[in-house]
Amino acid sequence: MVRKTLLRNPVAILLALILLGGTFFGIVVFLKRAPVAGKIAPNPELTLHRRLAEVRRAPATKITPFVTDGCSGGMSGLWVFTAERFPAFAGVHSDVPPWEACCIVHDRAYHRGGPDPDPAASYSARVAADEKLRQCVVAKSNERTDVLQQVYGLDATDIRLLYEAIGAAMFHAVRLGGQPCTGLPWRWGYGYPACGLMSVDQPH
Repeated sequence: MVRKTLLRNPVAILLALILLGGTFFGIVVFLKRAPVAGKIAPNPELTLHRRLAEVRRAPATKITPFVTDGCSGGMSGLWVFTAERFPAFAGVHSDVPPWEACCIVHDRAYHRGGPDPDPAASYSARVAADEKLRQCVVAKSNERTDVLQQVYGLDATDIRLLYEAIGAAMFHAVRLGGQPCTGLPWRWGYGYPACGLMSVDQPH
């Protein structure tokens, strides 16, 4: 049951919408991985990791210097925009997302595409990086508990729930949108040349 304190709080309602978005992404990912005709469906992402492996193993391939935009998808940019225009928001929530450091660690993993170019190893490394991002975001709730209790009247359980919702939404978003060889600037292995059939490289 959703706690009544969450339903009365506008910040909690906003974050609940994030949770619903994460649930939607989770359903999509589940359907893509669901058994077909009594067998386990093949993992189409491995094909993309094979393409990335070919690029990584090419003699002329060089990895670009690491760059990051903080939390991708406009999250950091929108947060900074809001903080600059609403000092009260920045006073409570800082001028960057509280979990931005988690995103930067995640970007470092994505930039290199894991230590091993083998497709199966690369796939496993991406799953591990995405799970570490989720765990890191949830852990940030411990640093924010005192402030959020004072400002919004939430207890520690409420705050943990909110951060779990944010972590879950971010996890499902990167699982769905971070596959290699898409040409997107936040793709797995973005430090290497584009490897999709119709990719156009962009700065991260």
